[in-house]
Amino acid sequence: MARQSLRENLIEAGFQTIWNSGYTAAGVRDIVAAAGARPGSFTNHFASKEEFAGEVLERYFAYVGGLVENALARDGTPPIGRLRRYLDVITSKLEAHDWARGCMIGNLSLETAVHSEPLRLRLVDIFERWRQPFAACIAEGQAAGEITKAFDAEDLADFLLSSWQGAMVRMKVERGPEPLERFKKIIFSTVFARE
Repeated sequence: MARQSLRENLIEAGFQTIWNSGYTAAGVRDIVAAAGARPGSFTNHFASKEEFAGEVLERYFAYVGGLVENALARDGTPPIGRLRRYLDVITSKLEAHDWARGCMIGNLSLETAVHSEPLRLRLVDIFERWRQPFAACIAEGQAAGEITKAFDAEDLADFLLSSWQGAMVRMKVERGPEPLERFKKIIFSTVFARE
């Protein structure tokens, strides 16, 4: 079996360190130590901590993208059911971490967007890519008469992601699922209700 590269070890260690501590508290020395690497090895692979965090974000987004793809897959479930399935899958993942973690994309958006233009731009790109499969599912629901046509599918997808991120922030503060369940109850009774 091939040995994992040092770069890969650093990204995996950084993923866990940033996930557990946040960007600011995740020191390069901590990441290098967690990877079992020698001091100085970080700069052999990454020009900056910002570049490194961008790689970690892409790793996380690939994971989230897999969840999106599975939840929104056309398997005979109506679009509304697929949207609900995604939110329920994420809710179960959040519960597994005692309602304390939230979403790394949302967490880093709050923590870095004001201070790091490269990370802010990376997050803008991630949100744009993240919105697309939801917009497609919503457009399908609109065509079937399940979802209001009063708003553009892309706008509704953006609203869904932004509002869900807000619900996760409240969930972390309250350390419980109530904000998530409230969000789901309201969105499926209003915006994602049959016309």
